[in-house]
Amino acid sequence: MKTVTYNPSPLEVEFAKAFHAVSEHIESKLENVSIERIECDLEADNPFVKFFLTDQDNDPHEIVMKIIQLPDKF
Repeated sequence: MKTVTYNPSPLEVEFAKAFHAVSEHIESKLENVSIERIECDLEADNPFVKFFLTDQDNDPHEIVMKIIQLPDKF
């Protein structure tokens, strides 16, 4: 599949949606951390999924996953 459009590319958007969809599975793999909520921006130049977490001490944390597709090398 050749990428015709970037920022965001269709593949970047699909990956961001996939990370959002598997958030429960991700949470089950984290020790002493719960996911409180998730923000997902699929229209940004580089889509991102932002996880708002709470640890065992009830401290808040944020993890941002930016999805960046490198240019195709055909």
